[in-house]
Amino acid sequence: MRRRLLALVAALSSLPLALAAAPSAHAADPTTMTNGFYVDPDSSAKRWVAANPGDGRKPAINDSIANTPTARWFGSWSGTIGTATGAYAGAADAQDKLPILVAYNIYNRDYCGGHSAGGAASPSAYMNWIAQFAGGIAGRPAVVVLEPDSLGDYGCMNQAQIDEREAMLTGALAEFNRQTPNTWVYLDAGNPAWASAATMAQRLHEAGLRQAHGFSLNVSNYLTTAENTAYGNAVNRELGARYGYTKPFVVDTSRNGNGSNGQWCNPSGRRIGTPTQLGGGAEMLLWIKVPGESDGNCGAGSGSSAGQFLPEVAYKMIYGY
Repeated sequence: MRRRLLALVAALSSLPLALAAAPSAHAADPTTMTNGFYVDPDSSAKRWVAANPGDGRKPAINDSIANTPTARWFGSWSGTIGTATGAYAGAADAQDKLPILVAYNIYNRDYCGGHSAGGAASPSAYMNWIAQFAGGIAGRPAVVVLEPDSLGDYGCMNQAQIDEREAMLTGALAEFNRQTPNTWVYLDAGNPAWASAATMAQRLHEAGLRQAHGFSLNVSNYLTTAENTAYGNAVNRELGARYGYTKPFVVDTSRNGNGSNGQWCNPSGRRIGTPTQLGGGAEMLLWIKVPGESDGNCGAGSGSSAGQFLPEVAYKMIYGY
């Protein structure tokens, strides 16, 4: 009942602003409809802790990682996607908590990098998948990070492929606007080391950012919150100057406590960052990537696959060595 009343109040009090803003400016604010962020009960860190009760690393990993609100990623491994997102958003809603979901299934995913290659079988298959993703959430409050890395690296793509990708993202945002009135969607904008603020502003705009609530930065990367905040503000200056609007942004702080050493794939000596919270220089600081999950067969994760939980990497990340 509390959520419904808050939603009604928010809708009524914000109606004039919503009509004047971009099409994505939903009347409801999911952060006011819930009481804190949702802790994924089935994260890779939670599963490892449950399976290793006698491991000496367990207390630190349990306290510092497994019980911090972190996003759940959804892709081809998630089964029937509408059922999966519906169950997750529903479990969070039952606890009056705000879930963070990542949509990670775009056609030709990680086309240039390759470590996380995959995704839907075709653009039309992706559009069907993302429509079901949104439909599963429906009217429940949620935060969605849309397709990490999808706008970061165009280096190996031709113009037709770029146009195709941007059209998929625009279509995805339209689906969320149509089906999820209480969800804030952040279109991913890579990180400051990938593209200039001017370039990223153009890519975001061409991919339909005007329809999104905002954009996300530093997903699965290590750059400091200060670097990302400066970059996000620079992107907004470009958006304002070129297109006449700005957007809020969020920063993935899960692994940026020591900043970056210039490597992106399982670098050693990194550290967990500020836990998930509202504010902190951005609209929100979020743990989007689970600390300890591998970036791929590289660096400190040699021999692992992307997404595999590596307890020793997680343990060292807690202490920064």
